Amino acid sequence: MPAPVVRLVTRLFAPEVGAAAFRQRVLADSFSELGCSVEVVTTRPPAEVLQTAGGTHDGALRVSRWPVLRDENGNVRGYVHYLSFDAPALVRLLARRPPAFYVAEPPPTTGLVVRLVAALHRRPYVYYAADVWSDGAASAGAPGVVVSLLRRLEAAVLRRAVLVLSVSEGVSERLELLGVPAERILLVGNGVDTSVFTPDGPDAGEAGPYFAYAGTMSEWQGADVFVEALALVRREHPDARIVFMGQGSEQAALRALAERTVPGAVELRGVVPPAVVASTMRGAAAGLVSIRPGLGYDFAKPTKIYAATGSGTPVVFAGEGAGRELVTSQRLGWAPGYEVEAVAAAMSAAVREQRTPERTTRLADWTEANASLGAAARSAASATLDAVHRTR
Repeated sequence: MPAPVVRLVTRLFAPEVGAAAFRQRVLADSFSELGCSVEVVTTRPPAEVLQTAGGTHDGALRVSRWPVLRDENGNVRGYVHYLSFDAPALVRLLARRPPAFYVAEPPPTTGLVVRLVAALHRRPYVYYAADVWSDGAASAGAPGVVVSLLRRLEAAVLRRAVLVLSVSEGVSERLELLGVPAERILLVGNGVDTSVFTPDGPDAGEAGPYFAYAGTMSEWQGADVFVEALALVRREHPDARIVFMGQGSEQAALRALAERTVPGAVELRGVVPPAVVASTMRGAAAGLVSIRPGLGYDFAKPTKIYAATGSGTPVVFAGEGAGRELVTSQRLGWAPGYEVEAVAAAMSAAVREQRTPERTTRLADWTEANASLGAAARSAASATLDAVHRTR
């Protein structure tokens, strides 16, 4: 019997840097390990990404790449950009022999394309709900009519999936509110590549003390609280700095704020390879993670937490809700809330605290046991095959 073909449809895929790209690459590898023939329909990475990564290194995977519209920072962000992927993807999917099943990565517009193609080809599909996009639109202040339309679209995509993969309890709860039956939601969790984010390896040799922020900087993260807090931290630790690695809509605002309040003390380095993030994280006093309270994202447990702890580095979490509870209950660092003064006190405490091998090992071991992206992907792949088999 030939190997079942699974077709992943995702706007981001390795070697691009980002949670979606990592998640889908590890998922693809997990399907391969289970004997599937894996095809990926995705975008062509920017030239600078290919140069940094040394190529695509797709291995045994069959990856179809197509140009996509990107912003000035190389991001595929916003519905015009999404459409530049989704419209060609519709044609690309219809032109291929149908697989055994599809896997769709957000946004919901991509999910809609997959739903349409899957219906035409009479094949099942799985949706990887790393987030609830209509909630994100609402928290970003999108007009009510836009949020309402996006919520209906998202619900329509989710409800027709044979399985919806969820990254957290909070996301699962939101999925049920959107009408997805609980028996078709699988909580697979989230995490990082613990072969990369490990304390074993060189640090970046940065002049200290410094803090590391790795990941998206958008409206709902509210990372400006750390820049404002740094001005207070530097009263006690005048050499303290913040290193931002990643991308997002708030980069320009963060740069301007830093120039006004702590000139020369904040670096925004853009997107860098995971190995560079890990080496930078190893030498940091703490990894910085934030969620602006009250915007509907208090249920989130950002991957940034695991990038820090996997590297053996504690976390300063600014925010409320599930992330704060996780950091507090598992003793992963400091969770002071979202007030500037309290965040500054936690950052200062992180600088003062002596790093010990015991703590480094405990944080890394906890991450391996609770936030391994490989373990999450293996669970997702196995459950997907079971769900697809039940539909036959």
